[in-house]
Amino acid sequence: MLAAEPGDGHVDVTIPLIDISGWRSGSPARRREIAGEVDRACREIGFLIIGGHSVSPDVVERIERTTRAFFDLPLEVKLSYASKNPAVFRGYARINTAALARAYNDEASAPDFRETFSINRISIDPADPYFTTEYARRIFAPNIWPDVIGDFRASWEDYYRSMEQLASELMQIFATALGLEETFFKDRIDKHTTGLLASNYPEPAGDRPGNQIRAGAHTDYGSLTILHAENKPGGLQVQTAEGVWKDVPVVPGAFIINIGDLMARWTNDRWVSTIHRVVNPPRDRIAGSRRQSFAFFHQPNYDAVIECLPTCRGEGGPRYEAINSGEYLESKLIQIQMPASRKSHAS
Repeated sequence: MLAAEPGDGHVDVTIPLIDISGWRSGSPARRREIAGEVDRACREIGFLIIGGHSVSPDVVERIERTTRAFFDLPLEVKLSYASKNPAVFRGYARINTAALARAYNDEASAPDFRETFSINRISIDPADPYFTTEYARRIFAPNIWPDVIGDFRASWEDYYRSMEQLASELMQIFATALGLEETFFKDRIDKHTTGLLASNYPEPAGDRPGNQIRAGAHTDYGSLTILHAENKPGGLQVQTAEGVWKDVPVVPGAFIINIGDLMARWTNDRWVSTIHRVVNPPRDRIAGSRRQSFAFFHQPNYDAVIECLPTCRGEGGPRYEAINSGEYLESKLIQIQMPASRKSHAS
């Protein structure tokens, strides 16, 4: 099933495109309208596309350029920027080291056909005890920065800051959409543990496992994900409630947003954390199918308790027990690592 490719009966879908510019400059009525549009999208499919944001195109272009240059480096150079600790998710990871489907429901899944580079928070307050506990020192471990690509670190830090601002704005919209005070989530995300991950999906070549695709079927783990992706053959698909895989379009200048597991639990499944995957390009469109994407996995504070929101209890009450944000994330990140990858990190 995971080997399905575009052209094998997949169906196009219209993910709602929502202009959020009115959230910053519109009337109270327009803000309520935007929140209502977001609520409908999160109930129905868990995905939406947003325009009207304040992220500069230059910020996006710079991180695209520097990251592509990094992935073009020889493998041995890229491996020198890999994390030495399997519990610290930073830096470079080569192809075949992770399988996203393993954290969802497919323990035998083939590894994802992609290489990645990731960072976490770019600034912490060293005087704040929150960041200095033994647990926090691992969670907020220093990022790994390639020093062979000019402007790499600056481009990533600028993009990360832009995503932080956008995520904060979206969480305000989410709160309003859920009938809460606009600032409800503020003290639950002010010390977030958000990762920014770039994926490079090469053109398929040579023999690979028959069930290997670019990224296996999975859900995301946190509150929300902000995705910027190239429009290339072999892209993102979501699975509908009916089990049908549908393409997510790439809209120039816009970002794709999807709900993660913790937001679904917060909302008592009023909003859905939708299964999605990245498929292989069609066999007749492999040439030019290299694809790059950036995912900002917004994650609440590591000690945030995720429990049913007061506006989402319904007649049946909470469906889930309360969980800790940091522990949930770490359990998922360990699951997706291929066994051989864990050994190589430890050696």
